[in-house]
Amino acid sequence: MTQPETVSFGYEDVPAEEKQARVGAVFSSVAKKYDIMNDAMSGGMHRLWKDRFVRRVKPRDGESILDMAGGTGDIAFRMAPSGAAITVSDINQDMLDVGMERAAKRGIGGLEWSCQNAEELSFADKSFDAYTIAFGIRNVTHIDKALAEAYRVLKRGGRFYCLEFSTTEWPGFAQAYDVYSHKLVPQIGKAIAGDADSYRYLIESIRRFPKMREFEGMIRTAGFRHTKVEPIMGGLVAIHSGWKV
Repeated sequence: MTQPETVSFGYEDVPAEEKQARVGAVFSSVAKKYDIMNDAMSGGMHRLWKDRFVRRVKPRDGESILDMAGGTGDIAFRMAPSGAAITVSDINQDMLDVGMERAAKRGIGGLEWSCQNAEELSFADKSFDAYTIAFGIRNVTHIDKALAEAYRVLKRGGRFYCLEFSTTEWPGFAQAYDVYSHKLVPQIGKAIAGDADSYRYLIESIRRFPKMREFEGMIRTAGFRHTKVEPIMGGLVAIHSGWKV
C-alpha cells in the first residue's frame, strides 16, 4: 500500500491534508494579537525588515501587485503610497478581517482583499507585475506548488519577492537565538496572546524551513531566473527574489 504523504507541522510530521486546517487554527488564534506579538518577539525589528523588503520590491504607480499571505496588511500598507494596485490575499479570513479593520482605522483605501490559497490561486495567468510574500511561505503545505502559482500569475518580466525567516550563520548568535526562540517566545505568546502552543509552532516551523540556498534552488526550479538571496542578521531573515523572463 502507498504510504500517505506527510509534511512538517513544526517538529511534527502530519498527513498533508491536515496541515492547512492546523495552520489555519494557529493564525485564527493569534490574529488579534499578531502585530503586537511581532513587535514583542523581534524587539520591533520586523518593521525595519519589512521596510527594507518593500524598498527592494520598488512598487510603482500603475502596477498590479499580489501580496500573498498579506493578512494584517503590513506589507500592503507600506506599498500603498506608490499608487500600485495591490491585492492583499491570505488563506485565513480572520487575518484579512484584522487587516481590513486596520486599513479602515488608518484611512488606507484602494486595496483589494481576497481570501486565497497560495497553492491554488483563482487569478488568471499573467495577472500581476509583482508577487510579494512575507513570513508566509513556510506555512503553506506544498511550497513548490505555491511557487509554481506565483510564477503562473506573474506577467513576463514580473518579479517575485519573499521575506522569510531562515538560519543565521553568525557564530554564537545562532545558539543564543535558538535558546531565546524555543524557551522565551512561547512564554511571550502565552503572556500577550494567551497562546503558547501557536507560537511554539511558529518557531518550530522556522527550524523546519529550507536553508537559504536550498530555498533559492526551489525558486529557480519553479522557473524564476536571476534569483538572489539577501541575508539579514547573518541569515536570521532573508529576502529572496527572482524574475519571470
